[in-house]
Amino acid sequence: MPGFAESFWSSDYAAGLSVLFGKLQQGVMENRQVLTIARLRAEAEETYGQRLRDIAPAADKVSSGFARDDGATVRKAYDGMRSEMQEASRSHQRIAQSIRDLVVNPFSRWCDAHEARVQESQDELQSRIKAHDRQADVVKKLRSNYFNKCRLVEDLEEENKLGFQDPETSPKQAQPIPEIKVQATKEEEPAPADDDDDDIYEIGDEIYQPDQMKKILSPMLSTIKMGETKVPILGTYLNTSAGSDVVEYLQRNMGISSVSYAERIGQDLITNGFLRLIGNVGSTFANSSKLFYQWRPKAFKVSGVPEKKATISRTFSLPTAGSDVSDSPVVGTVSEYLSNWNVLNNSHPNESPSQRLHRESREADEKYKAGVRKLDALRCELEEAIFLHLKFLERCELDRLKAIKTVILDFSGTIGNVIPSLQSTVDKMLLFQETVQPLGDLRYLLENYRTGSYVPKVVVYENYYNKVDEQTFGVDLEARARADRKRVPAIVTTILMYLDQHYPDLEGDEARRGVWLVDVPLTQVHKLRAMVNDGKPVSEEVLGQFDIPIVANLLKQYLLELPDSLVSSHVYEIVRTIYTTPATDTTDTSRIAILQQTLSQLRLTNIATLDACMNHFTRLIDLTSADEEYIADLTSSLAPCILRPRTETSLTMEEKHSVRLVRDLFSHKSAIFGELKRMSTLNHSSSVLSNRPRAISTDESNRKALVEERNRALVEKATASRSRAPSPAPGSRGHRRDRSSGGGPETRFPIQTSPPSSAERHRTSIGSMEGRLKRTSLDVPSLDDAPPAETTNGSAQVPRTVDPEGTADFREPNPARMSTRFIGGKRIPSSPPHEAAPRGVTLEDKPMDD
Repeated sequence: MPGFAESFWSSDYAAGLSVLFGKLQQGVMENRQVLTIARLRAEAEETYGQRLRDIAPAADKVSSGFARDDGATVRKAYDGMRSEMQEASRSHQRIAQSIRDLVVNPFSRWCDAHEARVQESQDELQSRIKAHDRQADVVKKLRSNYFNKCRLVEDLEEENKLGFQDPETSPKQAQPIPEIKVQATKEEEPAPADDDDDDIYEIGDEIYQPDQMKKILSPMLSTIKMGETKVPILGTYLNTSAGSDVVEYLQRNMGISSVSYAERIGQDLITNGFLRLIGNVGSTFANSSKLFYQWRPKAFKVSGVPEKKATISRTFSLPTAGSDVSDSPVVGTVSEYLSNWNVLNNSHPNESPSQRLHRESREADEKYKAGVRKLDALRCELEEAIFLHLKFLERCELDRLKAIKTVILDFSGTIGNVIPSLQSTVDKMLLFQETVQPLGDLRYLLENYRTGSYVPKVVVYENYYNKVDEQTFGVDLEARARADRKRVPAIVTTILMYLDQHYPDLEGDEARRGVWLVDVPLTQVHKLRAMVNDGKPVSEEVLGQFDIPIVANLLKQYLLELPDSLVSSHVYEIVRTIYTTPATDTTDTSRIAILQQTLSQLRLTNIATLDACMNHFTRLIDLTSADEEYIADLTSSLAPCILRPRTETSLTMEEKHSVRLVRDLFSHKSAIFGELKRMSTLNHSSSVLSNRPRAISTDESNRKALVEERNRALVEKATASRSRAPSPAPGSRGHRRDRSSGGGPETRFPIQTSPPSSAERHRTSIGSMEGRLKRTSLDVPSLDDAPPAETTNGSAQVPRTVDPEGTADFREPNPARMSTRFIGGKRIPSSPPHEAAPRGVTLEDKPMDD
């Protein structure tokens, strides 16, 4: 049965500990009840003895009784009863005092100390849990801030992409952009920039000449209310008007009925350089009393209305009369002053919005990483403290039960030693004392109130771009393996290889087996974990700083901290069904077959990691000749690392399906993983063949050169190993095929009596063998794109090299085979051919690698 350290865990840590401390506080109340019984019994004995002592004085007050009769036997009986009562009084008083001395006083002190120990543990763990929860909330806020910054960066990048597109491809091309189009006549040359007499102004739907524009602007500048507008930090602007005043003048004096059209005219005034927006970003005109616009010097110049100039002041201020910096005598001083004036106390005053967002994103990322690291450190410290306190509280609870057993024994002894007449009561009390079993009560508490086994819930750093380069523990197994560019995560293979190398350093098989069962302090495991939890390959120098059992427990810790168990929790119900089916319905063979199909649903990374672990453990069991007891202990220790339910409940805590699964993986490892590897290979091959058809090469010149080189190699091999009989010249055909030795006509390649066409040269005899070879990579054309000669069993006949005219053969002519006819596509010799026995080396054309 697991102890406290493996029984009172929960995802939030507080729920499991709350159940435990509830039971411990119940034990404190039980101590008080036992103490109350002993105290009241002592008081009762004291009161009873006092009452017995008062009997004799009360009887002596009766006069003229036994005091007058000295020698009567009745007097003696009376005196005996009187003395016995006095002796009984003293006996009960001794009982009361013994109960106080042996039970009440020492047990009271012990109960106070026990209650203080429980309360201190509860307070310390609660404070650690609160600190962990506060840091978890901080990490959530930091994560949200980091993700928001990354989204802003992405939005800015998208806006930049869309903002610099051509107008034809811009998605916002349907929205009209108000702008002033200045059209120059073809006959006239463009006027200089400082000459406004020849400008044409497009205001609204009309086009005005400079003199017409003067007639419009003069009454506007004389009628519209103008004033000064103060803008924080920037200073005071002169000749400003509210947007609502401009719209009101246009509607009243120019006969414009629509506000939108009036706003359009105001926008055209801004575009033509007559107005500008102050105190806000942009240059949009709006009918608002909160937005102010400054009449620029161009408006006064065109209209002929005198402009109000800014007066020279000793204070620093921006130019207020117009946009030209030459209009203010202190502009240079103001510019130099403001260039070095950091009003907002910003450490990065010259960065662009994009740079600022990227910097803030990086800073938020660093804060988030630091928060996650701090939270992880707090979690590790919390788990270490919980382990220590749970083991300590388990000893305290066992001591409490033993103390109650001792109290009952002392309580009964005080009564039995003084009053033998109460022997029957004492015997019953001794029987009650014998029935007290501390270990049994502790088991009862665990069986009925345990909340879950130790499965740490790691809060990992979640990178916005799904990178796992800086952490190892708590990361998804496949993501970690993909980052390591391995099928099995590097930390798993490194630990297993390190253990394999250092098993021989241990003394005896008992020590080697005990590596996985040693109770290692969690503090040491967390210390090693902190040194390797950086996403980088684990160094053997780091592992060498710790004992081998700590390294082995590090692998357990890694598997426990995975987001999902090695055998995924998605198949937990299937595994439950496999092992809850009656034994009469399934055999070992059928169960293993079902397990193979179930495990085949896992990801390849999970299967490969599970295979690596099982290889290590089965080899350890075989080499150390482990007995059944050790195998049972090892499976119980590894079961939570291999298979865990998605949510642990009171039912799953009592189930042993994961233990049975690990036992089957030990017993039938070769059968299970051999089939899994075969299924994986078939699936991979079929996917490759179905998804990657071999394309037909169109580089015919290169393929001809390759075939010529191949043919020359075959010729040199053949001529060195055997000599061939002479054969007739090929005649007008480029090349021809001879009958393959040992094969029937139906197994030979078809022989073409005429040269193949260009379309048919790519579909030669290899296509007829596709069902037999299962490969398309052998489609290598011979010289002039004709197929090489092959036999039916896959061995290549020695090919003939063809000269450019197609008339020469590299073999000597054979008089016995000078005349040949073709009937129905088959070669019929005119004279009986003389078949020579094959000699020398037979070349095999093996499939080429893709």
